[in-house]
Amino acid sequence: MIRSERSSKRRGAATTGGMTARGPLLKDELDIVIPTIRDLAFLEQWRPYLSPYHLIIVQDGDPTKKIHVPEGYDYELYNRNDINRILGPKASCISFKDSACRCFGFMMSKKKYIFTIDDDCWVAKDPSGHEINALEQHITNLLSPSTPLFFNTLYDPYRAGADFVRGYPFSMREGVATAISHGLWLNVPDYDAPTQLVKPAEKNTRFVDAVMTIPKGTLFPMCGMNLAFDREMIGAAMYFGLMGDGQPIGRYDDMWAGWCCKVICDHLGFGVKTGLPYIHHSKASNPFVNLKKEYKGIFWQEEIIPFFQQVVLPKEAVTVEQCYIELAKQVGEKLNGLDPYFTNLSKAMVTWVEAWSEISSSHKKSQATANGSAVK
Repeated sequence: MIRSERSSKRRGAATTGGMTARGPLLKDELDIVIPTIRDLAFLEQWRPYLSPYHLIIVQDGDPTKKIHVPEGYDYELYNRNDINRILGPKASCISFKDSACRCFGFMMSKKKYIFTIDDDCWVAKDPSGHEINALEQHITNLLSPSTPLFFNTLYDPYRAGADFVRGYPFSMREGVATAISHGLWLNVPDYDAPTQLVKPAEKNTRFVDAVMTIPKGTLFPMCGMNLAFDREMIGAAMYFGLMGDGQPIGRYDDMWAGWCCKVICDHLGFGVKTGLPYIHHSKASNPFVNLKKEYKGIFWQEEIIPFFQQVVLPKEAVTVEQCYIELAKQVGEKLNGLDPYFTNLSKAMVTWVEAWSEISSSHKKSQATANGSAVK
């Protein structure tokens, strides 16, 4: 692992949205996780918004390649050698040559919240031409309640200028804690390969100024390029599966995590929001390459989604870890007939939770030691 402290030559401190009288929102409670195979020049544009925060960069591919991070950012950089060293045999659950490797960064974080973004995403602008501070909006989403049990036709009732409409039960107006904030994208849409092929020039230019809670019992296609979540609340289920090198499928990593997380959020009474904030997705990946990665998933999803729609977790499962272990068991039992891949995925899900628990325990011991030293 390469660790870099903030440079004394830091440029462009955040002076825009996301600042309070005490500094950036949740500065000491949030990590930014970025998976990458290239230099992170895109961070220059994000400097006013992200530079106050700690980055966890997960380098995919060749671990000997040097990744350049713009000066002034405080970061940790992990490559495949670090993953193997830290997790040992359990490193097998972390995907290689796929952006699913980002979940290793979720595991290594010691913070309460995570914002994860792809390296081809830029700062978007709203219809008035003002830059959007995506991180600030994600924080707003996570710190306000969700309403999964009863839909409010004015969308997010906790937003300024909105409220609960007539007929909304007063007993439900406190809402529930928000576990996930799912942001959207302007410019290049998040399409699958067949849609890319028939709409090669299509761009998303629609800016919908809304946030809504995804209702309980409803799944959604989660995209990992603009995503924030409460790590302490749902992090143990934010596993992006086995994808990429050596696996029969790719580009379903965030989808898998989203389906698993939504089922568990519904069971435990957590909320998931989608809509704002927007980022600018700068480039489309090759649809023919994507088709090769996706083609099995395109068939499999027609059976995977009904599986998740019918999943019932036992009342005894009261923690995210317990829910995820039970979900892994059901994946192994009910999807193994679809392809042997799901037997391996089921085992990897269990390995992931075991590794998560071990790393979390290590974090707590380190913190306790640090606190003890501070007291002395």
